[in-house]
Amino acid sequence: MIGDVILALIKNSIKHIISLLKLIPQIIFRRKEKPRVPANHLLLKFLLAFFAGVVASIIFITVPFTVYRWFKELPTPDLLLAKQPNSPTRILDNKGRLLFEIYVDQRVEPVTLNSLPDYVVQATIAVEDDRFFEHRGIRLDSILRSLKAIIIDNELQGGSTITQQLVKNMLLTNDRTVARKTKEVVLSLLVEQKYTKEQILELYMNNIPYGGSAWGIQSASKKFFNKDAKNLTLAEASMLAGLPSSPTLYSPLVTDSNSTTSLAKIRQNTVLQQMVTNKNITQEQATAAYSEELTFAPQNAYIRAPHFVEIVKAELLDLYGERYLTTGGLTVTTTLDLDLQDEVQQIISTDVDTIGKAKGFTNAGALILKSQTAEVLAYVGSKNYFDGIEGAYDVVQAYRQPGSSIKIVTYALALEGGATPATIVPDTPFTLRYDNQVYTPKNYDGKFHGANVTLRQAFANSYNIPPVRLIQRFGVDNMISLGGKLGLRNWIVDGSYGPSATLGGKEVTLLDLTNLYATFSRGGLYVTPKFILSVRDNAGYEVYKNTGIEKRLLASKAPTNEKQIISKSTAYLVSNILADNAARTPIFGANSVLNVKDHTVAAKTGTTDNNRDGWTFGYTPSYTVGVWTGNNDNKPMNSTTSGVSSAGPMWNKVISKVLEDVPNENFEVPTDVVLRKYTKCNISEYFVKGSAPKDVCPSEEHIDKK
Repeated sequence: MIGDVILALIKNSIKHIISLLKLIPQIIFRRKEKPRVPANHLLLKFLLAFFAGVVASIIFITVPFTVYRWFKELPTPDLLLAKQPNSPTRILDNKGRLLFEIYVDQRVEPVTLNSLPDYVVQATIAVEDDRFFEHRGIRLDSILRSLKAIIIDNELQGGSTITQQLVKNMLLTNDRTVARKTKEVVLSLLVEQKYTKEQILELYMNNIPYGGSAWGIQSASKKFFNKDAKNLTLAEASMLAGLPSSPTLYSPLVTDSNSTTSLAKIRQNTVLQQMVTNKNITQEQATAAYSEELTFAPQNAYIRAPHFVEIVKAELLDLYGERYLTTGGLTVTTTLDLDLQDEVQQIISTDVDTIGKAKGFTNAGALILKSQTAEVLAYVGSKNYFDGIEGAYDVVQAYRQPGSSIKIVTYALALEGGATPATIVPDTPFTLRYDNQVYTPKNYDGKFHGANVTLRQAFANSYNIPPVRLIQRFGVDNMISLGGKLGLRNWIVDGSYGPSATLGGKEVTLLDLTNLYATFSRGGLYVTPKFILSVRDNAGYEVYKNTGIEKRLLASKAPTNEKQIISKSTAYLVSNILADNAARTPIFGANSVLNVKDHTVAAKTGTTDNNRDGWTFGYTPSYTVGVWTGNNDNKPMNSTTSGVSSAGPMWNKVISKVLEDVPNENFEVPTDVVLRKYTKCNISEYFVKGSAPKDVCPSEEHIDKK
């Protein structure tokens, strides 16, 4: 029938085109009889006919053909009843060992509507689609309300019926596009024509996601309460009914679900009150169900490196959608080394209990990158992922102030701008005025170290006054811009900072800052952190493209793949200074935790104001390690605690474990870097060719004034 209509439209369009063609000879070979039609009139007539032909072609050929092709591409509603084989997605470490398995619980058989208590079905209808039995697949009022929220209020809001949700989950992808939404609406109308309301509702109850591996009410009942769905109480049914709209947000397993302030409990109350409004239950029944204390089944799901797996799952969900992710049989090989992960997790957990108790911190995180490729080898997001909501909090991606660990950006900027390791940057009293404010930096030890402090000494000992002097000379905006190019995602030149940014006043994540340090181990080459090596489909074909995590982790102006951000010579000078134990001895001592036995390691610490955060970073040409310590609620650590005393010991243990069987590696000296020796004062220093001064020895006059 559709084909006949299109054929008729095509014939009509051809007639218009023929009429257009007939005009062409009249314009080219005009007769000379009198009176003849003026040429400009014929040209105008031709143009009008041409325009009419184009419009007719669009209306009668292009549009119908596009609509016809679009309808042909729609999935058939018959697929709702088709039994599809489900294959789990397996997430593996880089040696093929299982980290996690994503699947639909195939052990659970579908249930029929008449086997469920009325309130189980009523709870779902009440909260998801209270006019389910009145509409024919879509609700215009919900669609209009959703459009208003998107267009006027700039908010994403759902307007889907139960039928639409069924279609989206079983026949379509999870894309948030107009095309997908249009297909959803059309398919919902078709489904309502083909199936009864009871059939649609039963399909929905057996196929809607409740979180994790739980798809369908029977699977959810088993997962959360270890019972058949037919035995659910009103309290349990109302708790489960609230999950499908956002299984992670409303999950009763991530916090105390019996607390009246938990999102799960608030959502349960919403379901119960809507059931009262629908006259499914009385207010007394709702109150009793809300007051009932729920007991949940133990969750013994197998998962290794959970914070890392959560990132990989989010990436896969964005790429392939929830249904394909849980049934498509993907094999995902990640960058993680499970042996290393377990060892680092043990170090963090043990030291938080021992060092943390003495130093006043309750959590820590650690990250190991393969320096040259930025592959994530170990990712410890907290002391214990399974320790309730506190453990689930991922400190590797939390924004915290970096303290002195961010000075690496300032010194790189200075070296790129012409400074040398021998440049004098006085560590003397200094007050800076900006934006009607007065800023007086102070050193961590409360002392000043003189007018002859070199850049090497200032950087290695993490003095505070020299970098503020440098940032005044080279520009705060330039520092922020360089930080953004080096992968600090939230570092944008927008004026929301002052000179204190050079001392750690602008937030970063452990992930971003660790990779920034790795950039120096790569000789200034920026590479985006990598979590996934390969994704193969059920047939074994490679289907992964590096556009997911890599794209999301980029700074706003960072390169899309690899780019030389700073020169190799600057990267080497920074690495050489941070690996110089003699230079940092005045502050850290000769035998600090920054020394790694038998290995050359560039290292830097950081401590924020009021001792809220402690950081230690370090790298070799092959590996980069970052460690953070602190409290999730931003509570200060003890007043005497610093980055070197809190994060330092853990960092030393982690990087020592990484380098246990690795030969020592020295940083490669670039061809444009030379070593100059000054025999007068027995000083040796590295310089970029052409930048070495004739004399770097302090004069007697300077020494006397010091």
